[in-house]
Amino acid sequence: MDEEEQGGFEEETVRELCTRLCALAESKIFRLDAVHNKQDGCGLRFLVAPPGGSRIVGGQEAMAGAWPWQVSIQIFSHHLCGGSILNPVWVLSASHCFNKEISKRHFRVVAGMATLSQLGEQAQVRYITKIQIHSDYNTTTLDNDVALLQLDSPWNFTDFVHPICIPRTEYEEASLNFSQCFISGWGSTYYGGPGVDSLQEAEVEMIDRQTCNQIHWYNKRITENMLCAGHESGAADSCQGDSGGPLQCYSEEEARFYLLGVTSFGYNCATPFKPGVYVRTSRYWQWIDTEQHRSASPQSSSSSALILLSVGLLLHQFSL
Repeated sequence: MDEEEQGGFEEETVRELCTRLCALAESKIFRLDAVHNKQDGCGLRFLVAPPGGSRIVGGQEAMAGAWPWQVSIQIFSHHLCGGSILNPVWVLSASHCFNKEISKRHFRVVAGMATLSQLGEQAQVRYITKIQIHSDYNTTTLDNDVALLQLDSPWNFTDFVHPICIPRTEYEEASLNFSQCFISGWGSTYYGGPGVDSLQEAEVEMIDRQTCNQIHWYNKRITENMLCAGHESGAADSCQGDSGGPLQCYSEEEARFYLLGVTSFGYNCATPFKPGVYVRTSRYWQWIDTEQHRSASPQSSSSSALILLSVGLLLHQFSL
């Protein structure tokens, strides 16, 4: 290799290294803003058409890529709960999925697959570096049943792995005029039954809190932080194993999906007058943003600064 060829090779190697270092620095300071901006494509699915007028009654197997923000949170490689991708390094799930006695090193998060037993070439696996359970989570009432998971490395966004939007306020939630809402997960199809191997989806109807708090429904258990969704007859519902997964609603005006709720609890499964109960995400935007800010500094900011300094030194040395 002559000097000119060697110089070209060194330049390419240094630039490739700098690109990787810059990407690493960026991954350490990701916040929800990075993908919540609608121009960045949150809430879009690229392999499945918009809901349209068709309805899913009682549930069915989801098409590949139908819910690209849906993840499987696994313990010892076995499915435990669902979750939703918010941005490259954060996933939102439910607090009750995590026992403080079980170390985070035993968990992994899998995205981009529809079948648990066959992950496939589109699947991506990440590990958890931090589990942030809401400080006001009540194990008795299940109020504030929401948790943030920070991942060890960023997702590679594809047609099969993609973030979902979140309404930042209750006003924004109301203004989106959702036309259809869906639940998805690998949970049981009947109470006490086994989980399923293929991702399931079902269309649900939103049920107002006043109705859901009636005596023969949930008898005033539903707080302002919760939403009810399902059918009065119990025709479609979330079940064991669906916890932490998304209640996703489609806005025709914005032509995208929003994470309206996080699957929290219910009474058995698909029981009349006992619809699924979900954490109302619009009431947790500030908490999510604050927790991500806290995790991004000061340690992550210092790490990012060191990485960027290394990039600068490399480029300086190369230019000499």
